[in-house]
Amino acid sequence: MKRVITAQDVPAGGEIRVPIGTIVTASAREVAQARGVRIVELPEDQLTALAPPEQTVAIGADHGGFRLKETLKPVLEGLGLSPRDVGAYDEKAVDYPDIALKVALLVTEGTARRGVVIDGAGIGSSMAANKVPGIRAALCYDKASARNSREHNDSNVLTLGARLLTESQAEEVLRTWLATPFAGGRHQARVQKIIDIEQQYLKKASS
Repeated sequence: MKRVITAQDVPAGGEIRVPIGTIVTASAREVAQARGVRIVELPEDQLTALAPPEQTVAIGADHGGFRLKETLKPVLEGLGLSPRDVGAYDEKAVDYPDIALKVALLVTEGTARRGVVIDGAGIGSSMAANKVPGIRAALCYDKASARNSREHNDSNVLTLGARLLTESQAEEVLRTWLATPFAGGRHQARVQKIIDIEQQYLKKASS
């Protein structure tokens, strides 16, 4: 019996892998197109289960960050992590807020433990991602800023500027960010204050 993919099966971003011959409903294709989700048909033996959230890193880039994204995905895989690519998939122009949102949603929904967003400077993606409740996105440009954003701020999304960093510099930042744990202690109370500010304005918006 053939598998059927409906609109409810379409993820928030990235891609959905299905066996060749799977029936994809018209509504599922519409939702996938709206969310920028690729539907990829593969032979059964090439299908792999999604990695657990703690091993998954959502990653995305606009056209300016596409090449750097492609360079960094093997770095993640070499660290035993599974990159969940939400686009862009080529160098055609796209808007960085759309990509940042897709990455941020995968993190807040619990599909990925952390996220990485790349655009030309990294600034706009950081701003966009930080609009999503629960996200603490940090624009990092060297090992010190990457380490600080994790130790002190418990950042869960890293943004990078492809025009401002070489590939080796970006890799160094990424490796440092991933390897650095949150220090907790006195920093926990300060991070909680960030969360409290967020919750305060969420309550105002809903009232």
